[in-house]
Amino acid sequence: MAPPDQPGSRKTIADLIAVMAALRTPGSGCPWDLEQSFETIAPYTIEEAYEVADAIERGNRADLKEELGDLLLQVVYHARMAEEEGAFDFDDVARGVTEKMIRRHPHVFGDEKARSAQLAKGWWENIKAEERAAKQADGNGAAPEPTSLLADVPVGLPGLTRAVKLQAKAARVGFDWPSLAPVFSKMQEELTELEEIAVPADPRGSSPPDGPVDPRIVDEFGDVLFVMANVARHLGIDPETALRTANAKFVRRFAYIEQRLTEQGKTPAAATLEEMDDLWIEAKTKERGG
Repeated sequence: MAPPDQPGSRKTIADLIAVMAALRTPGSGCPWDLEQSFETIAPYTIEEAYEVADAIERGNRADLKEELGDLLLQVVYHARMAEEEGAFDFDDVARGVTEKMIRRHPHVFGDEKARSAQLAKGWWENIKAEERAAKQADGNGAAPEPTSLLADVPVGLPGLTRAVKLQAKAARVGFDWPSLAPVFSKMQEELTELEEIAVPADPRGSSPPDGPVDPRIVDEFGDVLFVMANVARHLGIDPETALRTANAKFVRRFAYIEQRLTEQGKTPAAATLEEMDDLWIEAKTKERGG
């Protein structure tokens, strides 16, 4: 099956759906695409979402256009596999999300009374709760089984993002610190608990452990990350974005170290920690306009 139209002509979502159908057609499609499943494609879906975020952070609109296309391809891919199973197709996906957006914005799409009403606090969560209740009710209209407030926070989210969402959910019913100060106190407490276990257990200095790490250390380290996510939430910071920014800063400053050492005829492996640390400070000072 050939792709619709000629290269360079204007394409639509229908053309993309047709291309995916061709790739997944037994006998004439792509062997690699035919071997894929929801499970094997899911990691690519997550990766493409991150690449969209990366393009946004870099302010590169050309890359953003390309990455959004790659992310859209993931949706089309999953929808095609579902269609092959007889579960749903792309039109069902588009219809479902369109109806959801209309349903969740009565102040825009509702009747005159709904459009004139002010948005009440928690209105979005209330609508989502009604949707969940409708899904859980059986065909006889029986009341839904009670579920945890945290049940709809996806397990597959990045850890820090999920931590913030879990905390935000609990905060809506009053399970939250009253201000930022006690969150910092908790952070110091968790850091101390980690230090008390981790430092005595590390006779190797800066070397990575050779065997399994003490589960207590893993547990305390997780507590530190969880409370740091709480700090981020109280400050209105996305911890994943903050960490990606810190990663980029590290890459940038280490590249400066490599460049300066090359100018001196050295490599990082041949340099001392003190030399590299001095260059790190130099890079940091230059970035700050010093």
